[in-house]
Amino acid sequence: MVYQIDLRRANNMEILLTKVKIPLPDMMAAILAMDESVLDIDQVENLIKFCPTKKEIEMLKNYSGDKAALGKCEQFFLELMKVPRVESKLRVFFFKIQFSTQITEFEKSLNVVNSACEEVRSSRKLKEIMKHILHLGNALNQGTAKGDAVGYKLESLLKLSDTCVPNSKMTLMHYLCKVLTYKASHLLDFHKDLESLESASKIHLKSLAEEMQVISIGLEKMDQELTASKSDCPVFEVFHKTLKDFIPIVTAIHLKFLNLFKKAQEENIKQGNYTEPGAFKSPLPPPPFRHFCCRQPPPMKCGRAPPPPPPPPPVFARVLPPLPEGPF
Repeated sequence: MVYQIDLRRANNMEILLTKVKIPLPDMMAAILAMDESVLDIDQVENLIKFCPTKKEIEMLKNYSGDKAALGKCEQFFLELMKVPRVESKLRVFFFKIQFSTQITEFEKSLNVVNSACEEVRSSRKLKEIMKHILHLGNALNQGTAKGDAVGYKLESLLKLSDTCVPNSKMTLMHYLCKVLTYKASHLLDFHKDLESLESASKIHLKSLAEEMQVISIGLEKMDQELTASKSDCPVFEVFHKTLKDFIPIVTAIHLKFLNLFKKAQEENIKQGNYTEPGAFKSPLPPPPFRHFCCRQPPPMKCGRAPPPPPPPPPVFARVLPPLPEGPF
């Protein structure tokens, strides 16, 4: 037995071929036909990893001895070398197998994001709670230039837990929940309006954009291989035909999901810019704001008394222009 390939690489290749358990001619036929019933995605991925390098191809081309005496790995490489651009064809095959699963998960994620945005905008109870929070913020900022705000940024909601009664664990969040329980208890089950929100919070549009980019690149690679395979000899016609039939399907689905992704982006922007016209008078009593303040850092441990803290800044700020008149 004559070995031309590195022994460790050759042994790993032979282990892979042992797991496939089909004759080399049948394996090559399955690759060219992109037959998912014969080779699964893991096997195709491993075949890509073990495609012969340029150095190995040159080594085998320059071998002048009896090729029948070569090792199993070398024999397999010789079979692969008969196929033009074999690694490119394997990558197209890999994309074809992966596509259906990938696009199913992608569609599910986009639908969850769109549903969550619609639920947030259409929840009457959530809107009422947000109005009450604005009312409390204006009560806390009463007497300042920012005491008549018409809106606030979402990150301002974090200050509900940072604003507390001195020497007490009670925060403005506790106060809000306590008062809502007695004055507007019908709002406390607002989470039932937001069934998709928790799932959507785990999805990042940036990650979806990257997935869409991967699909776009895969489609581009398929187009390139389709063009290149036109000049292949007739024995590889089955690959060209299979790819030619598959590309229109992928293109149509890709266009559909581009539109769906665009909608998700628009929904996200629309959600961030959403405002609601009309005055609002909260039935909740104003908080005893004289007893609430922003949390201060703990005293220094060096024995010196810390300098007197500055007066607490306003909790909420005017961040939106006056809202236009019109229906809610």
